[in-house]
Formats: sequence, C-alpha cells, structure tokens
Amino acid sequence: MGDKSDAKAPREASHVAIIMDGNGRWATNRGWPRLVGHRKGAERVKQIVRAAPEIGIQWLTIYAFSTENWKRSTEEVLGLMSIFARYIEREADRLAADGVRMRFIGDRSKLDAKLQRLMVGIETRTAGLTRLNLTVAINYGGRDEITRTIRHLASEAAVGRIDPAQINDAMISQHLDSAGIPDPDLVIRTSGETRTSNFLPWQAAYAEYEFTPTLWPDFTIDELSEILGRFGHRDRRFGGVATA
Repeated sequence: MGDKSDAKAPREASHVAIIMDGNGRWATNRGWPRLVGHRKGAERVKQIVRAAPEIGIQWLTIYAFSTENWKRSTEEVLGLMSIFARYIEREADRLAADGVRMRFIGDRSKLDAKLQRLMVGIETRTAGLTRLNLTVAINYGGRDEITRTIRHLASEAAVGRIDPAQINDAMISQHLDSAGIPDPDLVIRTSGETRTSNFLPWQAAYAEYEFTPTLWPDFTIDELSEILGRFGHRDRRFGGVATA
C-alpha cells in the first residue's frame, strides 16, 4: 500500500461564483408572487456570505441581475431594485463587522441614482476589509462587459495612448469590471438549468462548473460544502497533461 502522506491534498476553491437561479419558481410553486421568492433568495445570500469564510471561500461572486433581466415585468424589476437597496442598507453594518469587502460589477448607468449611491458608499466603507471579498454582479452581462472593454481599449489606441499590438489577455483582464479580482475556481448554478447565461465568460474560461437542481432559496451551506468537497478532487489541467 502506498504512503498516505503521498496522496494529493484536496484542492480548495478560494473563489466561488454562483448563478442564483430559481427564486421565481420557488415562489410560484407555492402559489406566491415571484418577489416573495426574491426576498427569500436575499435571505439565503446573507446565510451563504456569513458562512463562506468558515468553509474556505475567500472570494464570492454572485449573479444578482443580468443585462437581460430588464425584459421582466416592471413590477418585478422595481421590486428587485428595492431588494438590492434594502440589502445594502440593512447589511452594511454586519458586512463591515464581519470583515467583508463588497464590490459590484456591471454597467451601473441604468441603475437608480439612490442605488448607485448606496453601492459606492458600501464599496468605500468596506474597501480595506479582507476576510471575504464579496462581488455582486448587477446589470451585468459578460458580452456587455467585454464590449465595453474593447471600446475603451480601442479609444485609447485611437489617440495613441496604447499600441494595439500590446493588447493581450492580461491587458484585457485589467480593464474588465472585475479587474483585481482573481478568476473563479468554481461556478455553481442552482435550479437545474445547465446554461452559463452570459456570466463571467472571460473570467470563468477555465473554471469548474457544478449544476444543481436545488432552487436558490433552498440552497444550503451543507450542499455548498458538498460541492466544494467534490471540487477538491477534480483534476484541473488548464489545457496541460496530468502528471503522476
């Protein structure tokens, strides 16, 4: 028998990104308005954020509202925006006390002015915290993010500030909304759907994926821990060849 000390230690997923899907269906299945599901989903976010550092997560990115979600009813969109604002207002003290740095990615220009002020305020307040890095994708779409980045780099090249020949992967990454945030190790999608839905296409190019049928309001810390355990034994080669 081989020496157990030679066995590879399980890999840790220090950056986990989550597509939080299924809030509306969770409520509809119970005969309730969709916004009830979104409010329940916000409660689940609080629980996951509080537990994340204890199970080895240092970076957590959650998909809160996509560029395509504007197609939903006005009532649902306004309700979601209200939930986002309420979360920031009510959780600001706890996040700061728990050492959570909060950031946002996505195009803020379409968001309500009050919500934008709240976002800037909590980003500023928590900027020096390091226990957990929480990133919320709001009015975010991966293609939109890349398009905005290309436009910026093209305009810089047009006035001679950068040489187009110098544009590479690293430069593009430095100009994405997620600049300074490591690429995710693991992307989880709840609700049984098996699409990536325009979430972090650049950053998650080599991430591992896990799709669970659990609707987001029912997604527990225990299930997250189980997923992390499975991730720990995956062989990540990044295009290379496995070594003995």
